[in-house]
Amino acid sequence: MNYPKIFLCRHGETKWSLSGQHTSFTDLPLTDKGRDQAVSLKKEMKSLSFEAIFCSPLQRAKTTCELAGFSQDRIILEPNAIEWNYGDYEGLTSEQILKKNPNWNLFEKGAPNGESIEEISQRADLLIQRFLTYKGNIILFSHGHFLRVLTSRWLNLSASYGKCFTLNVASFCILSFENKIRALELWNSPSIRLS
Repeated sequence: MNYPKIFLCRHGETKWSLSGQHTSFTDLPLTDKGRDQAVSLKKEMKSLSFEAIFCSPLQRAKTTCELAGFSQDRIILEPNAIEWNYGDYEGLTSEQILKKNPNWNLFEKGAPNGESIEEISQRADLLIQRFLTYKGNIILFSHGHFLRVLTSRWLNLSASYGKCFTLNVASFCILSFENKIRALELWNSPSIRLS
């Protein structure tokens, strides 16, 4: 039986990823550096083929995907791949949030007037079920916190384990299988190294 290999790519730099501000639905463009990062992803993938190219509909992910060399007509915009809705904490840094609420942790408490951990976990599970209908390589361009939740759920862990993963902008991860068990093959890498 063939199993899919799922390549994850976080979008390139934005002004708020640089400043550490939580960015969900605020639809920011890439910075010039973020655009350069996205272009550099192209050479990493030129030897790979993908059965499906999924992308968050937010412009920072779409632009990264397009600059990485994927044409608009091949991209599947996936609403379930948008970033965690930070609600009242949108646009704030972790430092600002912790001044208001010293015990807050997104992966434990979710976001007030935003998305709960149960809600984002359900989105991740829906997307994983969709991915499992494929047999070849898939790539997803998405966002830091969502990709951390998706990876936790891929590994059959609670979404709260996403707090244990760090993920840089314009980085790659690979979700795959080892002896029919879902596995993490590559994490937070500036390049794709295939086994």
